[in-house]
Amino acid sequence: MLGQVTGKLEEFWRDEDGLGMLEMILIIAVIVILAVIFRSQLKEIITSLLGKAKSKTEDFMDGQ
Repeated sequence: MLGQVTGKLEEFWRDEDGLGMLEMILIIAVIVILAVIFRSQLKEIITSLLGKAKSKTEDFMDGQ
């Protein structure tokens, strides 16, 4: 009886089904946490990039 339980536990421990999904969830969680922590810095960077893109587009359109 104890051998069967031990065998089932070892089989469960070595079973890797669903491991890929767990890894994806953990990666997404880390990305979300980093985005929340660095929210203000990310907002400044995105605003700056969009402002530069807008000015470059306006310069290009005015040149024609």
